Amino acid sequence: MTKEKELYGPEFLEQFEDNWETDMGAAIIGKERVVLRGVDFLSGCNKRSWAEHLFFAITGEENKEFSRLIEAMWVTVTSFPDPRLWVNRVAALGGTVRTTGSLAANAASALGEANAYGIRVGRRAVDLMYRFKEKLDAGAELEDLIKQDLRNYKALSGFGRPLASKDERIEPLLSFARSLGYGNGPHVKLIFDIDDYFQNSRYPFQMNAGALMAALFADQGISAEDAYYLVIHCFMAGIYPCYIDAKNKPEGVFFPLSASRIKYSGVHTRRNWRDI
Repeated sequence: MTKEKELYGPEFLEQFEDNWETDMGAAIIGKERVVLRGVDFLSGCNKRSWAEHLFFAITGEENKEFSRLIEAMWVTVTSFPDPRLWVNRVAALGGTVRTTGSLAANAASALGEANAYGIRVGRRAVDLMYRFKEKLDAGAELEDLIKQDLRNYKALSGFGRPLASKDERIEPLLSFARSLGYGNGPHVKLIFDIDDYFQNSRYPFQMNAGALMAALFADQGISAEDAYYLVIHCFMAGIYPCYIDAKNKPEGVFFPLSASRIKYSGVHTRRNWRDI
């Protein structure tokens, strides 16, 4: 028997049977008490906004101002109410086929997990902030770090955006961050240094709002994993309007595609739709 099997064998699992030891939280049914990270939930629930509560639940820390900044990230960066955008398109498809709002919203939100363009990119961007800053502090050259990441990953998380050469979300988010006392830390400086490098190089990359979000998280010492948790719901305020809009229109009319627009080069067969 391998050590791994021994570790998760009956004796090991027995200690978890009907037993879950946690310092995260619990509801004590019948005693009207709910505890989250050692704090009485019911007595303090009216003192926090939803974003403040989420921040505390994930990080174990209280930070009213940064929680407000996280809300601004959700609104400014990821809540565009346009059904042509990837997650919103799924929500609108849900509306046009008359599925429930919950199913449509959750299916759309799940698409945000995409490794190429979703919230995983944000997690990698926060990791990049910490990696680059640590190596720069140790004497590395920024150009060498950029080229090494491009060789390894073919891209730099937080840099690059399809269809547009400039990200219009950066300026309002940075302006709001600075109004709260954020936006001037070393990781924010780092992303602008990286952007300056790209502007004067042959590489077709430019900073996007994801890089700014990552830098703001890193300047607060928030881990890449916690930053990921904090943005899981970031698309919702754009998802709901697209679902509602499609649901309020005739069923099945969301971006139909006529057969004449389909270019087919396979075997030509006559299909009788009545037989299907």
